[in-house]
Amino acid sequence: FLVTLFLLTHSVCGQYSSKIKKAVKLFKEAQVVPSQQIDPKTGYPDFGSGIEILNKCLLKDPNFWEAYLLRAEFHLNLRNKSEAISDYENALRINPEHSRTGMTFFQLGDLYLDRGEYAKSLHYIQRFLKNPNANSDYLKLGKLIYESATFSIEAMKNPVPFEPLNAGPGINTVHAEYYPSLTVDGKQLLFTRALPFGNNNIQEDFFTSKFSGNEWGNASPMPSNVNTERNEGAPTVSANGRGLVFVACTDESGEYGENRKGKGSCDLYYTERIGDKWLNPLNIPGDINTYHWETQPSLSADGKTLYFIRGLRGKGADYRNSDIYVSHLGENGKWMPAERLPDIINTPYAEESVHIHPDGKTLYFASRGHVGLGGSDLFVSQLGNDGKWSKPKNLGYPINTLNDENSLIVAAQGNIAFFASDRAGGFGDLDIYQFELPKNLQPTTTYYFDGKVFDAVTLAPLGGHFTLKDISTGEEVIISDADPLTGTFTVPLPSNRQYVIDVSMNGYAPTSLGFDLTYGENQTTYHLDIPMNPIGSGKENVLQNVYFDLNSAKLRKESFIELNNLANFLRDNPTLKIELGGHTDTRGEASDNLKLSTDRAKAVYEYLTTTEGIAAVRLNYKGYGETSPIVSDKEIAALNEPEKENAHQKNRRTVYKILN
Repeated sequence: FLVTLFLLTHSVCGQYSSKIKKAVKLFKEAQVVPSQQIDPKTGYPDFGSGIEILNKCLLKDPNFWEAYLLRAEFHLNLRNKSEAISDYENALRINPEHSRTGMTFFQLGDLYLDRGEYAKSLHYIQRFLKNPNANSDYLKLGKLIYESATFSIEAMKNPVPFEPLNAGPGINTVHAEYYPSLTVDGKQLLFTRALPFGNNNIQEDFFTSKFSGNEWGNASPMPSNVNTERNEGAPTVSANGRGLVFVACTDESGEYGENRKGKGSCDLYYTERIGDKWLNPLNIPGDINTYHWETQPSLSADGKTLYFIRGLRGKGADYRNSDIYVSHLGENGKWMPAERLPDIINTPYAEESVHIHPDGKTLYFASRGHVGLGGSDLFVSQLGNDGKWSKPKNLGYPINTLNDENSLIVAAQGNIAFFASDRAGGFGDLDIYQFELPKNLQPTTTYYFDGKVFDAVTLAPLGGHFTLKDISTGEEVIISDADPLTGTFTVPLPSNRQYVIDVSMNGYAPTSLGFDLTYGENQTTYHLDIPMNPIGSGKENVLQNVYFDLNSAKLRKESFIELNNLANFLRDNPTLKIELGGHTDTRGEASDNLKLSTDRAKAVYEYLTTTEGIAAVRLNYKGYGETSPIVSDKEIAALNEPEKENAHQKNRRTVYKILN
């Protein structure tokens, strides 16, 4: 935490332990240097010159303990931690009773925690906490240091499994690679690379790599309308890989990049890919960006929630503190004013590199303000059904160390994590690594399905609109779109739910799908191409999510979402007329099958006319029994038993056909 103080008490009282006038004179001279001189190299108070004077002072009197304390403070301001420790301990050696409020013990406890010497940290911070005159302003932080040192000792005794693997030469180079972001299918990684630019400067740009076979391919830069001569960083890619939110900051002239406008020093921007072309990025619409510093975004899989880091600017703002905020997408397509996450997540110190997993409820982030091993540690918190976040859990040692850890993301399947590190054995500077996340730190597995939407008659690709709803609650879980040029799509499917998926597009009959992920499927990916029937084609459209009780025409409540979608389609197209048809498989008596299929078609007809208010003149119904199978008995006979049951299930269906 490295708290810096200015030691002025002894200059006020005018009494010093040293009786050597020259030493006292030098001490007084050094005291005022930082407030009167600026270091021309840094533009900050000139602690270095003060240290030089104190060096001369201590040559005059090596037992001048106040001079050691002052020099320790100056070293601490310059982040010379080893020198600060030596000076604090020399002051204690000479006068063990000098620290009435215990602040020397506090500083040593803090410094040793930062160095990873946890036993020494514990020794000193306990002496501070036991001091009856302990500085009350630092008691809370002292307790955090004590808890962190205690936790660290135990964490190192009980390390978690951790075998990081370098992501390879397709991604990593001699330059720094960091802030990775992954599509939900795990096939594309987008990250920031720092390249040399001008005289002793760097240029941050985005690169993408695709996973092929068993390795990441050679990364390619994003196009020039995204990568500019200014810095772009901290990308978050949408679940389908077609949307991108990132941060861009002003340069010395106050510009964000060509054709870009902003509100603060760093703002969030959004762009979208159509086909293989990325649109020009825009300042993200709505009320997220402010006069303050917005950065490091993380977009939820449903595209409706955005987490990011905000650092406050202006008078009274603490530059060391940055917090996690969240904004929700409004119905007007603009982002609503962001809210700061509660204090169980945010601390008075820096939170950064936030990542919301595709399950929508598992949050990973880095923090300097929670119990940890020193520096910035990685944590995980779960959003409960009550809307409250759990107490953050430290990911443990050796995932976390005494150094700074950040930039963690977790793949949709939940078992693989990526992060940036400059550990030995890499390609140079920061590299991106991946590792298997311990079970107790994993989120809920998120599945996905992908494929292509196309016209069932012409086979032309279509930009269908997807809506996923929880079949038990009707909750809208995911909204997504296929690429309008290619028809391709990727849609995330959080596990432990059963879904109704509606695919719609103007001029086409809506298509429905169903996924039941409540049984813990081993399969995590599904591929399905989706033909859509033009309204005038006269083709049969299967209602995939209409269910009846066994051998009954009673509609189950899970059917209502699908039938409500059909009713909305009919309201949007008020001149259409449809026929509802019922079909069975060929098992059982033909007469019974005909009656059952007719009764089921009638049940759908009555729901639409009675419950949804669709005019009866626009609908008719008919039972076809077993007369129009999708899979014939001859074809079924050649299948194995599981395949036979699937074929019979295809034949048992409720459909509608547009008549005009």
